Amino acid sequence: MTKTLYVGNLPWKIRSEQLQEIASEFGEVLGARVIIERDSGRSKGYGFIEVRDEDAEKFVAGLNGKKVEGRELVVSEARERNG
Repeated sequence: MTKTLYVGNLPWKIRSEQLQEIASEFGEVLGARVIIERDSGRSKGYGFIEVRDEDAEKFVAGLNGKKVEGRELVVSEARERNG
């Protein structure tokens, strides 16, 4: 099984490939995506990574508060979207 983790407070220039690279320091990342504004093509400053269930806590512990280009990442388990 997999878990999706929310990664917030990303630097604006970070893209999905870089997010995967940053997160892979803590284990295998099954998928990564940075959310991009449709109109401007600019990052919204957050994204998601998919990891194995058993690795999720290790990713949260390692990434939450990690400084990337002067910004402290905020990482938690993603919540279900409602509608």
